[in-house]
Amino acid sequence: MPHITVNGAKLYYESHGKGSPVLMAAGLGGAGTYWREQVDAFAKRHTVFLYDQRGTGRSAHVEVKSIEQLAGDTLGLLDALSVERVHYLGHSTGGAIGQVLAIEHPERLIDLVVYASVHKSDGYRERLWGLRKAVLETMGPETYARLTTLVLYPPWWIAENSHRLAQEEAVSARMLSQPAIMASRIDSILSFDRSADLGRIATPTMVICARDDITTPLYFSEQLVALIPSARLVVLERGGHACSKTVPEEFNRRVLDFFASH
Repeated sequence: MPHITVNGAKLYYESHGKGSPVLMAAGLGGAGTYWREQVDAFAKRHTVFLYDQRGTGRSAHVEVKSIEQLAGDTLGLLDALSVERVHYLGHSTGGAIGQVLAIEHPERLIDLVVYASVHKSDGYRERLWGLRKAVLETMGPETYARLTTLVLYPPWWIAENSHRLAQEEAVSARMLSQPAIMASRIDSILSFDRSADLGRIATPTMVICARDDITTPLYFSEQLVALIPSARLVVLERGGHACSKTVPEEFNRRVLDFFASH
């Protein structure tokens, strides 16, 4: 299993396919396994890079200081792999990382897809994430994993995939970092706010979100598009917070077409 030490943290990564490079960054869970429904489709046209962020999965389980630190890790990984520019696809926390890269290192991005993400927190997010943090700390990883299912996926998809989700929740609970490390990741996304800098983004940007996303409701994506010059908004009618997994064919088509246009 390939690892690279970046900024003092050992990071796990994978590469698939051949072609112009695509970097995929996951959300709070942070693991490259999130992109299972994307790898084969994207690897037909691109070299796909996946990685586990610090504090998650097969990477070093160390605390996270900020989204900017995670962006620094991402940049360090690209440097270590000698990849100069990428198509960037970031989900939720990964979308926040992409915003930092587009603001501070635009020369490294061909284009940017901000998927089900935010530019800052608000009272709704603070309540939701405060609850998730409290569940993890007081009720343990198994209950936290079950709650995560409810906020990631829409009801219809949960009903159709109940047996599969029970298995995935068990795996997720085993892979979860210690509560203090997960809390540091939650605190980092809650304190993130680069809204004042979004007007500087010149990278071609697509913001994509499902209408029934309850974790990062559509209004966050609408605000991102209003703040990022020339950004385009794509709204999927259903799919929840993890629409890349629940409606992968539509999601993949939209993102691949966007990358192909650059």
